[in-house]
Amino acid sequence: MEVALQSSPFFQGVEYLAIFCCGLVGGLAAIRKQYDVFAIIITAWLTALGGGIIRDILLGAVPPVGISDKVSVLTALIAGCVVTVIHVEVGRLRRTMLIIDALALGLFAVNGTSKALMYNTSGLTAVFLGTFTAMGGGLIRDILLNEVPVVIRDRHWYIMPAVIGSMLTVVVWRWRAHATISMRMEIALDVAIVVLVLVLRLCSVAFNWQLPGAVERSQAHLPHRIVLKRHVHHHDGPDTIQHAQVPSTTMDAADEPAPPADPNGGVDRERPA
Repeated sequence: MEVALQSSPFFQGVEYLAIFCCGLVGGLAAIRKQYDVFAIIITAWLTALGGGIIRDILLGAVPPVGISDKVSVLTALIAGCVVTVIHVEVGRLRRTMLIIDALALGLFAVNGTSKALMYNTSGLTAVFLGTFTAMGGGLIRDILLNEVPVVIRDRHWYIMPAVIGSMLTVVVWRWRAHATISMRMEIALDVAIVVLVLVLRLCSVAFNWQLPGAVERSQAHLPHRIVLKRHVHHHDGPDTIQHAQVPSTTMDAADEPAPPADPNGGVDRERPA
């Protein structure tokens, strides 16, 4: 079997377009850091193909596509060269770049999962590799530029659509492997998965969909014995009860108050008669 979407020249061209746009985004990030041309081109290449390179290394498919596929490599490098000139225009096309980035997220998730399944991996492994193919380029770019990765910084749905797309791709791949569906049906379903990932990503941004964080709590509920042990063994901890010091009833000689001064200056005078 082969990757369904890569068997079609049309969808292969769409993937090259996604690689080019991811390269533009990566190069733009390097330009904002005021790096030189070489750093811009390298960042564009790693952003566009970094996830696929790590995936192929983990699968043992060497040399990776990111350095062996001439069209993909040239597309990424050209994107880095182009963005050095049109970076102002690319920076203003935020909505267009968001749409293409979401499209690339879906394409890379589906193709990465399918390629992992070609190497007889389990479904869980394929989902991990497909998800990393989709988000790995941006992760490598942000680490390289000393930035908080987008997958952590962006609270909208980013990883979740890729995970959903990868899981659905595993199901479609199993159907195809058991001859339940035809090759054309597999391509149609893979396209539907890409569209679903695209819609989920864009809707999360448009409607501010966010995953919940940790449960808000302020007190810890622990067994009584554990609390007592903490009092015994950790005397300096915040939970230790400090008793007030009781003043002593006896005084030292140094602490006794001095006698009152004699108003007569210490001379015993006789009383007048």
